[in-house]
Amino acid sequence: MKYQLIIAMALPLLTASAAELPVYLDENAPIEQRVEDALSRMTLREKVAMCHAEGKFASPGVARLGIPDLWMSDGPHGVRAEINWNDWGYAGRTNDSITAFPALTALAATWNPALSEAYGNALAEEALYREKDVMLGPGVNIYRTPLNGRNFEYMGEDPYLAGELVVPYITGMQDNGVAACVKHYALNNQELWRGHINVELSDRALHEIYLPAFKRAVEDGKSWSIMGAYNKVRGQHACHNELLLNKILKDDWGFDGVVITDWGGAHDTREAALYGLDLEMGSFTNGLTSESEFTTDDYYLANPYQKMLESGEVPMSTLDDKVRRLLRLNFRTAMNRRKPYGSVATPAHYAVAEEIGNEGIVLLKNAPSTPKGQPLLPIDPSRYGKILVVGDNATRNLMAGGGSSELKPKDIVTPLAGLETLWPGKVEYARGYMAGRPMYGHADVIPAHVEDSLRRQAVDMAREAGLVIFVGGLNKNHFQDCEGGDRQEFALPFGQPKLIEELRAVNPNLVVVLLTGNAVEMPWADKVPAIVQAWYLGSMAGKSVANVLSGSVNPSGKLPFSFPRRLEDNAAHHFGTLSYPGDSINQEYKEDILVGYRWHDTKKIPALYPFGHGLSYTTFEYGKPVASARSMTADGSITVRVPVTNTGSRDGKETVQFYIGDDKASVIRPVKELKGFDKLSIAPGATVEATFTITPDALKFYDPASASWVAEPGKFKLYIGSSSTDIRATLPFELK
Repeated sequence: MKYQLIIAMALPLLTASAAELPVYLDENAPIEQRVEDALSRMTLREKVAMCHAEGKFASPGVARLGIPDLWMSDGPHGVRAEINWNDWGYAGRTNDSITAFPALTALAATWNPALSEAYGNALAEEALYREKDVMLGPGVNIYRTPLNGRNFEYMGEDPYLAGELVVPYITGMQDNGVAACVKHYALNNQELWRGHINVELSDRALHEIYLPAFKRAVEDGKSWSIMGAYNKVRGQHACHNELLLNKILKDDWGFDGVVITDWGGAHDTREAALYGLDLEMGSFTNGLTSESEFTTDDYYLANPYQKMLESGEVPMSTLDDKVRRLLRLNFRTAMNRRKPYGSVATPAHYAVAEEIGNEGIVLLKNAPSTPKGQPLLPIDPSRYGKILVVGDNATRNLMAGGGSSELKPKDIVTPLAGLETLWPGKVEYARGYMAGRPMYGHADVIPAHVEDSLRRQAVDMAREAGLVIFVGGLNKNHFQDCEGGDRQEFALPFGQPKLIEELRAVNPNLVVVLLTGNAVEMPWADKVPAIVQAWYLGSMAGKSVANVLSGSVNPSGKLPFSFPRRLEDNAAHHFGTLSYPGDSINQEYKEDILVGYRWHDTKKIPALYPFGHGLSYTTFEYGKPVASARSMTADGSITVRVPVTNTGSRDGKETVQFYIGDDKASVIRPVKELKGFDKLSIAPGATVEATFTITPDALKFYDPASASWVAEPGKFKLYIGSSSTDIRATLPFELK
């Protein structure tokens, strides 16, 4: 085991009486006192060694002092299978299977902070069982373009929503003694050219859109570590960036944890020494597949750093600051003897995964299949003979592929298996299309005759079925939702649009279930009666899909990002290639603060499905909002209460969304911005109040001239809605 050598070397210390123990080994001593005591006992070589990796996912402690190594694992959605010591091959163990939790887009779609905390807690328990000290996640990069291959790992387009969900995730994880490593800080909003693309943007966009979720993670979540991004920001790599790391993260936000590179994210010893990097991992690799002949002693923060320290080229204080942070992290995790043992793939963890899937699935559309019929969902199997399930994603292991979030689940319930269990003997299956193998760097090309044959077979079977459930989408292959490359088209791949059109032509009773982490083009949306966005839901995906389609669970998910009709309707793509993807060297965020629904609202470009949208099998009626006041001062607040009644016949959950708009400002502002939400559980006929407190902070914008947040006195509006476009009430108020 990983501690055996350390224990053997430190046995005299560990067997001493409590009174004789060094301060750094005394868990009852204040942590800063322990840090200083351990630091005073370390040699220069031991300090430098602590600042860089010793293996693919391990960094050294100090065996002489009984300080253990730190062990990390990829996976914001589960603990990754064991990787070899110093290459990207899997170790081939038989005891590293785990629970695959839903991807973070699905978590964001729940709009449920309590589920986010349960997610972090369950994942931490699995990390403890696997003896991991740091989990490399969650991710809170903002959804800027639907082509970003890694959007499925993040929490959507809105910084407020991402911030509200990342804090309980971190709390749930770190309460177990496992460090969250929030990533990728910052502006890693595409995979194409990720290792060198230089992002230029305004201070307002940086502080209002791309940093708030990270700030919440640090200031409110108290995250113990942060992962730097691959890209450059204003000319410096994000993993050693003076503005991002020293000025904002450590000085302004008071971050006391460890900044860890993404694997291969360091590029210069002097910058790494001076500009905020603490732990260098995976240098001389592309972070995915490639290796080099260099050893960890050749890392930028290894021998080259020691030489600079010894020559006085960089001050010794830089090293001591890094080691203080690393010791603090070690005492919080690896040296924490009070943390639980953990557990893996338990019924409790499966229940968490299933519940997140239940609440994350978004019902985009639910119409009758005939002019006088009932909405197609939920499915009543007695109305149909055979139910045909079509689609590669109905049986595919969607935990394979995707890059570093690839997982090795102990159990998988596919959508087909979930539906067959629910309706035994009624379900048939046709593949319909073939998606190829999960791969990095290139994608399979499916021969036309194979594609045609599979489509014809599915269409022929659809003619004879009572109901067709198409399960398609993306699948974490390269050029889809996958690390290391962006999507190359907005449309569904592998001939799916044509297949959907032909299925609808022969059978009007068609439900389309999309398993994706991104918005996709839907030229067929007006023709299909029912559309469900079901994300990547992990081990229990099939159970959650069956729960929602059958109506045993009433869908309550809301979109965490906008679905544009056309790619050019997305703000990042509106301004041409310099805005996305850049010229291969530089990129300029020309849409500025108008990201996602802010763009659609302000420019009056309707989305196909707007931010916050999500239907239910019941109906909700919003009553008249009541405010505690209609004006406030800079140190005051207004509390708003909104009665919401379930006017249908089913139990349901409704997320009441609160947006604020500034009627007149000295700067460009969006029509409205999300500033609060309240997810209510309401029985049929019952009324429950949603509450929201308006504070001056909710009215502020970032002022670059003063480098501060400003709320200008004047008139504002509170928009209360079921989505960013389904506004049920407005309430004017004033800041005096």
